[in-house]
Amino acid sequence: MQIVIPLYPNVTHLDFTGPHQVLSRLPGASVVVASMGGADIEAEGLVFSRLADLSKIEGCDMLCVPGGLGTTDAMLDETFMDEIRRLGQGAKYLTSVCTGSLILAAAGFLRGKRAACHWAWRELLEPFGAVVDDSRVARDGNIITGGGVTAGLDFAFVMLAELAGETLAKSVQLGLEYAPSPPFDSGRPELAAPEILAAVNARMAPLAQERKAAVEALAARLGAVEQA
Repeated sequence: MQIVIPLYPNVTHLDFTGPHQVLSRLPGASVVVASMGGADIEAEGLVFSRLADLSKIEGCDMLCVPGGLGTTDAMLDETFMDEIRRLGQGAKYLTSVCTGSLILAAAGFLRGKRAACHWAWRELLEPFGAVVDDSRVARDGNIITGGGVTAGLDFAFVMLAELAGETLAKSVQLGLEYAPSPPFDSGRPELAAPEILAAVNARMAPLAQERKAAVEALAARLGAVEQA
């Protein structure tokens, strides 16, 4: 089982380090973290180095795309997206965490497919023809996607059970003491206080217009390619 996690600048590190922690416990699996040219990747103050060269990976059984503030630039990077398409076309499982599903959608993999995304951005799946699912983990055939950031852990345990059975998944869950009990009941927009939701939306507003415009342009381009 070859699992590839492609990184790009300004990725959210928990989007991939959480799943990596879980999936690295899969017997016989090779979990490869890669970037274009094997370049170091900075993720919110942490630098990840000694990465594989994404373009030199021949193929994979599972492609797991993380999200982050850099998602928009990643979608607009044709060289990066060509590698996502190449690897995704041969993968048995197409997966993502957070806004990584937007990258899968921009690559043309989610038309007519149900997919999850971070709550603030999930409506941006619609221009690509995806069906928005607000679940922590959504599955549509071989496409398995996690919601925002911390949902990557839930997603990873779902994948572990898929690949090796529930007994191993439950054993790894116990070994990692994954028993979430958040100190505040504020992790979803429908649970957060109105003033908290408003403050978070305000912080995201500057990125929202840029990302929406990029998605609309990419979706139009993808539609034109599919019709040609």
